[in-house]
Amino acid sequence: MSSAEKPGLVPYYKLRTEIDSFCESLEKVHKKHLNCKKGCDLCCMAISVFPVEFYAIKAELDLESLSGLPVPKDEVQCRFLVDHSCTIYNSRPVICRTHGLPLLYMSMESDEYELSLCELNFTEYDFEDFDEENTYPMDRINSKLYQINKNFVAGFEGGKYHEQDRIPLKELIER
Repeated sequence: MSSAEKPGLVPYYKLRTEIDSFCESLEKVHKKHLNCKKGCDLCCMAISVFPVEFYAIKAELDLESLSGLPVPKDEVQCRFLVDHSCTIYNSRPVICRTHGLPLLYMSMESDEYELSLCELNFTEYDFEDFDEENTYPMDRINSKLYQINKNFVAGFEGGKYHEQDRIPLKELIER
């Protein structure tokens, strides 16, 4: 990564800090309903991310140390999940940071919000009790991430990426 690209990552890192802070507050609110913990990997799968996330994560990792990770048995499993533990946990993408929490999305079919949560969490909860105060507004976060990525790719190596491009996360060590 060139030194010119690193300043373009600052807005992403700032957003990630905001996300972590909000997630921490939601985890406190919903503590008794969350079953997420080390070893729980139902949500861990191969994903692709925007270029800004890919390069931010790449900048943080010692890729040499990750090159010896075992290859997953199938294309669905995350490349960085080893023995039910995330090997890039501190640098994980936004979607991995928010998964398990109650997430609000605008429905694709209507003007209604939809609630998304892990099937292992909130097994004894009245869903009418969810509101904007105790859920995560993913549309707002995704919009911010999209704009940060748009600005990042606009200045990246003469148009190598477009604002909607995604890079498989596994390519961190397979490139």
